[in-house]
Amino acid sequence: MSKIKGFFKECFILIKSVPPLLLTLFVISIILMNIFANKSIDTGVSFIALDAGIVISWVAFLSMDILTKRFGPRAATIVSIFALLINLLFSLLFLAISFIPGVWSESFIDGSENIINNALDRTFRGSWYIILGSSIAFAASAFINNFLNFLIGKLIKNNKSFTAFALRSYISTFIAQFSDNLIFALIVSHFFFGWSITQCLMCALIGAIFELVSEIIFSPLGYKIVRKMEDENRGHEYLDLYGVKE
Repeated sequence: MSKIKGFFKECFILIKSVPPLLLTLFVISIILMNIFANKSIDTGVSFIALDAGIVISWVAFLSMDILTKRFGPRAATIVSIFALLINLLFSLLFLAISFIPGVWSESFIDGSENIINNALDRTFRGSWYIILGSSIAFAASAFINNFLNFLIGKLIKNNKSFTAFALRSYISTFIAQFSDNLIFALIVSHFFFGWSITQCLMCALIGAIFELVSEIIFSPLGYKIVRKMEDENRGHEYLDLYGVKE
C-alpha cells in the first residue's frame, strides 16, 4: 500500500512539474491522433496505405523527447500513460455524445441528412478496435521512444548540445514511430480493413519517415524548450526527489 501511495505521489508531483502548455499539447495530440486515424490517405499507389494520424503524431513524440531529456524516461512514460488515460476518457465522452439525439450542422443536405448524421456519429464514436489498437500501439511506442532516447543520451559525451538532443530524438522517433505504425496497422488495418502485410510495413515505414522529417523541422524548437526549462529550473520539485542523472 505504501508503494502505491508513493507512486501516486510521484505522479502528482510530476504532472504538476510539467509545463501546462507542453502537457496540453501532448494530450491534445494524442486525442487528435485517435480521431484522425479514422481517415485513410489516398496515395494513388496500391501497396502504400496511410492514415491521417501521421499528420499530428509528431507532436506527441517531440513532447516525449522533451520530457525524457528533462525528467528522464520513467517520468516521460508516466506522463504518456496519463495522457493516454485522458484520451480514453474523451473516447467515452465522444461515445456518449454520439448517442445523444440530434443532428450535426454539416448533415443539413437535402435527402442525405440521416446518412451524413449517422456517419458523423460513427466517426466520433470511434470503433472499439481502433481505440484498442491505437492505445496498445502508443503505449508500446512511448516506452520504446523514451527509454531508447535516454540510452542514446547516455552514450553521448556532450549531452547538453543541440546535436546530442537531435541525434537521440531522430533515432528514437524513427524506431518508435515505425513500431507504433506497424503495431496499429497489424492490430487494426490488417484484421479489420484487409490491408496486406506489405501495406502494413509500407505504412509503418513511410509514416516513420514523415515523422522523422517533422522531428528534424521542429527539433530546434524542442531543444529551446528543454534549455528554457533547464535555465528556469523548471520541474525541480520532481527532479530533486525522483530525478535520473544522465
